[in-house]
Amino acid sequence: MRSSKPKVLHELAGKTFLNRVMDAVGQLQPETMALVVRFQGDRVAEAAYRYNPSVVVVKQDDIPGTGRAVQCALGELNDSIGSHGTVLVVASDMPLLDAQTLQGLVDYHFAHGDSATVLTTSLMDPTGYGRIIRDQDGQVLRIVEQKDATGTELEVHEVNTSVYLFNASVLTTAIAGLNNDNVQGEFYLTDALEAARELGRVGAYSAPDALCVEGVNDRVQLARLARAHNKRICEHWMRQGVTILDPETTWIEDDVQLERDSVILPGCFLQGSTTVAEEAVIGPYTTLINATVEQAAHVERSRVEESTIGARATIGPWTYLRPGNELGEDTKAGAFVEMKKAQIGKATKVPHLSYIGDTHIGTHTNVGGGTITANYDGVRKHRTEIGSEVHIGAGNLFVAPVRVGDTVTTGAGAVIRHAVPDDAMVYSENTQHTVEHWKPSAEREESTEQDSH
Repeated sequence: MRSSKPKVLHELAGKTFLNRVMDAVGQLQPETMALVVRFQGDRVAEAAYRYNPSVVVVKQDDIPGTGRAVQCALGELNDSIGSHGTVLVVASDMPLLDAQTLQGLVDYHFAHGDSATVLTTSLMDPTGYGRIIRDQDGQVLRIVEQKDATGTELEVHEVNTSVYLFNASVLTTAIAGLNNDNVQGEFYLTDALEAARELGRVGAYSAPDALCVEGVNDRVQLARLARAHNKRICEHWMRQGVTILDPETTWIEDDVQLERDSVILPGCFLQGSTTVAEEAVIGPYTTLINATVEQAAHVERSRVEESTIGARATIGPWTYLRPGNELGEDTKAGAFVEMKKAQIGKATKVPHLSYIGDTHIGTHTNVGGGTITANYDGVRKHRTEIGSEVHIGAGNLFVAPVRVGDTVTTGAGAVIRHAVPDDAMVYSENTQHTVEHWKPSAEREESTEQDSH
């Protein structure tokens, strides 16, 4: 990946490769889940514990290879695995591996009574993958890594996905006899299949969906896989009744939920646990992160993080809602508005060029353009309380903590430092001074020079 970050901690559609694979394996409800780590092992282990606190982390020593990884795991887990169980071995760089595919492998393994079963797929371009070599009867003979393959073997299109199922007793015996007599000088887990073949039948289960078992080795592959996955997500939602005007420029992560008759316009990124209700319109060019958009709301050219947008509310363009906002029904956050931890009541409008932070505003209030809630005193954040049916003049400054009552009117340019009771009018006196026939200093100096000549 040409990265300072371990490959398995790179992300696809909002989740790391490791998170996705652990989720897929976890759905099979294994008695024990172990993660073998090596490069930046502590960093990978820390992430794994967040995804599943009960995972067993096994550190691989300096001896390279997938076979060595399994040897290390079996050495540590021998008591919990026993000799009668079944061991699933999965690589963590297949971000689209799903539980359905793994369950199909398990079912095939037990149905055929195999001692070991490998998950395979067929690719038009198998470059980089180990090839599945079968005998005349179609039985798996061995898996040959590309760098060790002959010309004839390289023509095989059925490839190894690095997912295996072993009877525990067979795996224990097969793994003990591995060596590194190969071009890479590694202990290959694939060699264990040849040993397993001597102890019983080795089966091969072909994954129904090649995309689910595709690995990622560089960022080019990651981008290609992400686009293919995103295309499927968009198609899924369109078939559920969502309008996505341009799937090529719309990116939707796995946990996003969209209701029918919602509309996603071009250039949108819907991330995390975002939900969009019926008839809501998102975009164009909008990012939603863990946001809730209720029925018939419209969010245009804006960024919304961890906030709730009420029914029929309008957001944008060029609006930034930082985490913690709750905008009620029929509200508005207009052009170039920024909000953070703001609760905006029904039908209240914040039309443009304002910052509203740590603030509660009641219903049917209108906030004049250029209004600022000054919530930070250099040490702590303070709240501003503004009532209902308030008319706020342009360019107001609210110095928190401060409370403004209901049906208050404020003058343009007012600085509100103290509490304002209900039904009041408040303004800041500011005497206007006019200097007639005034010129900038540069023009005055130029005029003086001309007069001197």
